Amino acid sequence: MATSPTHRFGQIIGDLLEIATVEKVRPVVSKHGMYLDSIHPRPARGNRRKIHVEDALGNYHDLDLVVEEGGSEEVLGKPRAFIEVAWRRYTKHSKNKAQEISSAVLACAKRFADDAPFMGTVLAGDFTQNSLDQLTSQGFVVVHFPLDAIVDAFAVAGIDAYWEEDTPDAQVKEQVRRYDALSKESINAVKERLFDLQADAFDIFTHVLDASLDRRVKEVRVLTLWGISQAFTDLAGARAYIESVNERSAGEAGFLRYEVEIEYTNGSKTRMTFADKYEALRKLALMED
Repeated sequence: MATSPTHRFGQIIGDLLEIATVEKVRPVVSKHGMYLDSIHPRPARGNRRKIHVEDALGNYHDLDLVVEEGGSEEVLGKPRAFIEVAWRRYTKHSKNKAQEISSAVLACAKRFADDAPFMGTVLAGDFTQNSLDQLTSQGFVVVHFPLDAIVDAFAVAGIDAYWEEDTPDAQVKEQVRRYDALSKESINAVKERLFDLQADAFDIFTHVLDASLDRRVKEVRVLTLWGISQAFTDLAGARAYIESVNERSAGEAGFLRYEVEIEYTNGSKTRMTFADKYEALRKLALMED
């Protein structure tokens, strides 16, 4: 079955948005020495094109962009950011897409919650304000290109990106033909116009991503109930201290628990309580992997 002209034009817009997002995000990712995964054949996943991320329940989700710490073309790293890109022409479709993005990314982020992964989305088209507000309230950083912005950007290259449900296929097909005939320079002009139209939003997006990827362990404090507090500069030091503790040495009071506080370079803190050393060791080891 042949692809309809409107579907094909939607693919063009979606692909261009993804390319533009990659170009904005890649310098930030490279700054932190991390790997930006996008949809392409990658040896680390058996040369499959799609990105499949497993959530906390063992379910897999197809995502658009994932930033990995310690990743490469050949090695799967630890996810530090999830970014989705989507275009929808009509609000009747955009509501479902916003919910789909929310469900998939939140499920994956829950699995890696200890690393507080960045969640972002770049949307274009007729998304309702309620949908955008819902994503923001759930912790997403959102860049939204309204339909007028998309039309404005493509007009730079002489392409009419506006259509309604009753627009003749031949009219949309002609715009697709014109786009396919564009030079690289003209396509770049469309992308640059997109950047200009949402410069402030993209600046906020990359700033928050930068701060998120800069999140590193600054200090780990381990407190036993009898008041012995130790501070370490990394998780390995905290684990070594816990291994050395004799839980039976607290006299009649007895050992009750460990309290572990991790302070990160961006000012965030994580507090955890453990009933015994083995539970604490397991958790810190998982966070260190």
